[in-house]
Amino acid sequence: MKQRQLIHSAVLAGCLAFSPLAGAHGGTYLGPGDTVPPGGTGGTGPGPAVPGPGQPGNPSPGRPTSPGPGTPTGPVGLPGQGGLSGPTTEGGATGPDLTRWDFWWGFNKSQYLNLKSNIYKVGTVTGSDDWLIGKGVESQSKDTLRPTGKQVDEVVVPALLEVLKSQRGNDLITGSLIALAKIGDVRSEADTSQFEQVIREFLKDSNQEISETAAVALGILANDASVGVLTDLMNDAPAARSFMGKTEVPFRTRAFAAYGLGLIGHATSDNGLRQQIAASLVGILNTPSFAKRDLKVAAMVSFGLTPVDPSSEPLAADSADANRLAGSTRQAQIAFLLDYFDEGNRRANTRTRHNRVRAHAPTAMARLLKGSESALGPAQTRVIESMLQAIEKHSPYDTSIQDSCVLALGQMVDARGSSDLYSRVHSELNRICLQGRQQSKRFALISMAQIAARPAPDSVEDPTGARDRIRKAIQARMTRAKGSQSAWAGLAMGVYGRGLIDHMQNGMEQGALDALRSRAKKSKSPARAGAYMLALGLCNDTSSAPILLDKLEYFSAEETRGHAAVALGLMNHVEAKETIQAILQGSKFHPDLLKQAAIALGLLGDKDMVGSLVTMLSEAKSLSSQAAIASALGTIGDKRSIDSLVGLLMDSGKTQTARGFAAAALGIVCDKELLPWNSKISININYRANTNTLTDSTRTGILDLL
Repeated sequence: MKQRQLIHSAVLAGCLAFSPLAGAHGGTYLGPGDTVPPGGTGGTGPGPAVPGPGQPGNPSPGRPTSPGPGTPTGPVGLPGQGGLSGPTTEGGATGPDLTRWDFWWGFNKSQYLNLKSNIYKVGTVTGSDDWLIGKGVESQSKDTLRPTGKQVDEVVVPALLEVLKSQRGNDLITGSLIALAKIGDVRSEADTSQFEQVIREFLKDSNQEISETAAVALGILANDASVGVLTDLMNDAPAARSFMGKTEVPFRTRAFAAYGLGLIGHATSDNGLRQQIAASLVGILNTPSFAKRDLKVAAMVSFGLTPVDPSSEPLAADSADANRLAGSTRQAQIAFLLDYFDEGNRRANTRTRHNRVRAHAPTAMARLLKGSESALGPAQTRVIESMLQAIEKHSPYDTSIQDSCVLALGQMVDARGSSDLYSRVHSELNRICLQGRQQSKRFALISMAQIAARPAPDSVEDPTGARDRIRKAIQARMTRAKGSQSAWAGLAMGVYGRGLIDHMQNGMEQGALDALRSRAKKSKSPARAGAYMLALGLCNDTSSAPILLDKLEYFSAEETRGHAAVALGLMNHVEAKETIQAILQGSKFHPDLLKQAAIALGLLGDKDMVGSLVTMLSEAKSLSSQAAIASALGTIGDKRSIDSLVGLLMDSGKTQTARGFAAAALGIVCDKELLPWNSKISININYRANTNTLTDSTRTGILDLL
């Protein structure tokens, strides 16, 4: 049931000839004004092979009606903006404007919202190692509303297992599989996992949606014992075919198995297992066939999630063993990725690696370079040099690869002005902001903000000169640029301000805050105002709360009102609680606004709406409303919502979709991690280099699951 689109209810008003539906099996909400880029048509065949209630043309929560793969979708059209009709790329094809800031925010917001920390009173630093794996540090307060182990073991888990044993509907099965995986279990004395064995059996299901969901659920569960079966599935091995009773493993299942391996590689403490996973992923990446693009993108993304321990001996840049030993050490992983990334430009006549796959190599390298700085210093220098060459003014690299490099540089560089290499990065990103393509300009603003906020090592002399130059360059684009670039710059100012807070630096400079407030106060454009307001919330600028409250009343666009509410939640303006509660209560038929109001209340620590939301979920008729309410319950729900949600899950008198969404909400409330499981993939990804199994208009990708 893939809540695969959880309130991806916001789809181009008037630009697409279909109405989006929502599923319960686990769809990520990437909006307000949720956005999914055009689908990559890179599979070896069509979508799910088994016709039924989850397929295009036979709509259900798991498979929304859609014109087909590759059709773009995007945020809700904004009053006064002509909707989202516009160029999908700089080439001129019409569709949603993928250069809008809403897309970036949708894929990256979980790191800034960090909702579970507000509900359970735990804390992490955005971007820290603990944050990346969804863990937090318990505060001294005992006032926590986290579900107890007894509640989970004796109430929630038995209900989910009963559903998996006795029900057959897609919505219930897929919702329960994902929920069970999120909750997780521990190995028995016999060193086995009950949940792993239960989920594994659904790999054999004749329904493609259920089968592929089971593959990714094994990854979410992150039990080491699943590596063997997922590897066989990814490789279409004879053992996997026999296990599934098929003549071949469907390409979607193979791709989801690859993502599952990456999730396990990210979670396991066994370096030998990480090496095994990395080697298997390299095998997929080295296959010559272009037809397996979905699978190769999945392998590339997962390779970046699987950091093998670094060696004490750096790997030579021209090592002949780099490919053969690609999974043996972190240095070898990076050497392999550098070769893969650059292959098409060095050997143009013999290129065997698709640009869509290569576009994910910069992100993978940036992720693998985090940590172990002393051992990886030489490798990082080589990576930065290569990326600088890729983004130079007359670069021969594909534009999608250039965009990925722009984003990745923001993850690897800080504001130190004493480094010639880092100064070159600063200058090149600033050049792109002024002269680059539209999308590159916008990504560069975000990367510059992340760089400016990142603290330099203690050994580096005062970096404030470089930081000020970068911040002033962003601020200049906010005040001088026209249209959406100004909004991107405003959002980048918020990313910068939040970065300073997260890294325990001094807050944003007063002049910069004043400029941001002025833009928010004066803006009459819903789209731009939303970016400025979220930025103020990210900066925790409580003095701007009156401006946000005025805008909440001024704008009629649901999307913009949602941004205002979330911004008030980010700055913990508790005086807005009653106003936002009223918005939530009045949004039964406005799922986008309902979801954003729930996020705001979750940020404000308000739990009073849980009972009302459970009632709303049991009575809701539209799939988009059910999706919004389920996600809202997960957002502000706590242990007090469990009995009501279990009751709804087990109520055979309710629709399967409502019951499936109850399972999804239980999975969110009882999640073993603080952040959404697929935030590990979505944060800082180049979402424009997508494939159908990553994210697409039919909302059936890995990033479209709850």
